[in-house]
Amino acid sequence: MTDRQHILIVDDDPRVRDMVRRYLGENGFDVSEAPDADAMRSTLDTERVDLVLLDLNLPVESGLTAAKRLRETSNVPIIILTAKGEFVDRVVGLEIGADDYMTKPFHLRELLARIRSVLRRIDDRAAADGRVDASEFHSGLLYFEDFQMDLTKRELRKRGGELVPLTMSEFDLLDVLVRNVNRVVNRDQLLNQIRGPNFVANDRSIDTQIARLRKKIVLDPKTDQLIKTVRGVGYMFAAKVQGDRPRKNQAS
Repeated sequence: MTDRQHILIVDDDPRVRDMVRRYLGENGFDVSEAPDADAMRSTLDTERVDLVLLDLNLPVESGLTAAKRLRETSNVPIIILTAKGEFVDRVVGLEIGADDYMTKPFHLRELLARIRSVLRRIDDRAAADGRVDASEFHSGLLYFEDFQMDLTKRELRKRGGELVPLTMSEFDLLDVLVRNVNRVVNRDQLLNQIRGPNFVANDRSIDTQIARLRKKIVLDPKTDQLIKTVRGVGYMFAAKVQGDRPRKNQAS
């Protein structure tokens, strides 16, 4: 078994795939290639993939459609590749759950840096969650409403065990809000937490992700207000959050 992280490059241009595969391979990654969305899904069904590089301009099924479908079933990080460089492509890509984007043509060194940055955020979050698990919670589980949040596995499940498919950024966003329960968190704080201090975005990107997260964790749209908007400031997670700390004098 290899400890090297596995990157899947999805692009219909074999020259791009070969260039990226060679460069990432020289820098410590295992790389698989897929020319279209169907081949991407076949690879994901049979192999463990740590990150997907997904070109938007794919034949038959667009990269945006492929990303949207992938995000419905998987939390694997996605970096979208776009040749257009248009703002609308980047925004739509982030809205449907991509974790970062690169505009073609790109420098391989910058691509490597962005890949490492996304993967590092996963490792950093996992490490932080592990510290909470060890020092505060018995098994890293938090409960609110009808949901169970597993800080160690980075999973959110409904009562009964149904998995709620959250992107890496959505889980990070929920994590920040839950850890600051009943306290207002402003947009800059949220951006710094889920994208890093050097990520450049506007308020709309956070608002969009909040809207997507709300849809996934609201059981009754008419009554549920787990994530409240504090106008002109930011957002607040308004729920009773409980952990499974060992209880003293608990009857056996």
